Amino acid sequence: MAGNSQRRNRRTSNKKGAQVGSGGQRRRSLEGRGPTPPAEMRKGHAKQRAAQARARRATGRPAPRRGGPKGTAELVVGRNPVFEALRDGVPATTLYVQQFIDSDDRVRDALRLAADRGGIHLLEAPRPELDRITGGLNHQGLVLQVPPYDYAHPDDLTAAAFDAAEDPLIVALDGVTDPRNLGAVVRSVSAFGGHGVVVPERRAAGMTAGAWKTSAGTAARTPVARATNLTRALQGYQKAGLMVVGLTADGEAEVNDLELLEGPVVVVIGSEGKGLSRLVSEACDLRVRIPMPGGAESLNAGVAAGITLYEAARRRRAGTGR
Repeated sequence: MAGNSQRRNRRTSNKKGAQVGSGGQRRRSLEGRGPTPPAEMRKGHAKQRAAQARARRATGRPAPRRGGPKGTAELVVGRNPVFEALRDGVPATTLYVQQFIDSDDRVRDALRLAADRGGIHLLEAPRPELDRITGGLNHQGLVLQVPPYDYAHPDDLTAAAFDAAEDPLIVALDGVTDPRNLGAVVRSVSAFGGHGVVVPERRAAGMTAGAWKTSAGTAARTPVARATNLTRALQGYQKAGLMVVGLTADGEAEVNDLELLEGPVVVVIGSEGKGLSRLVSEACDLRVRIPMPGGAESLNAGVAAGITLYEAARRRRAGTGR
């Protein structure tokens, strides 16, 4: 009996006593945090960036305009290239004509176009001088001096859009080295109401005479900005409220489903062969693809820009009821 009593006492002594309560903290921790805030109030959401961009426009404080670097002068040589450059509106400062040149229709037409445009100096020079300034190229007696292109600063493009009370629509090119592709992109940006093109300062096509010709004159009214570092320029656009969308074959969404095109956006296009570089791809908010039922592996920059900008223009017109 004594042994049984001792065992009961041990069980009683090991029994836990009353516990300190949680004070309701556990119950409160299970409570919800309230309704989900609207997209415009969620940090980092696309609609919040768009709302911030609209607020900047409303307060009349667009991004500062700082201008960009100038390009280098260029020479167009040969009778057909000179005539075509003058016909297509490529900027020019001086037309050099060889002394005692055998004049033909191309020479006469080039001289007429230069005279009609005005502001182009006509200089007659001996053949050895033309050989010298062209580095011995086959100039055929005609050389056209193209002035350095006056590049914009990336901030200029958003400032112009905000001034016009519009959501910026910008195309950035990553690793596109063919000036004709750049000219085609400039033409598409102009056709579909975009606000400009951004190109890197290095290892990229610039606004040469070839780019001017391919743009079919639209380069005169569509600015091209040059960025020292494209990744930093894209990050600057994000801080200004723009979404950065990269075109790539393995994108997680299709461009025809992209509602982001209705708001402030930068469309980034890579080269046809390599696509987007790693750092630029990582800087994008979203990567999208263009559906190609025909099975083509890629599109050149000019075609890709045209398709995407058309979709952006269609959505923006639908959004305004026009």
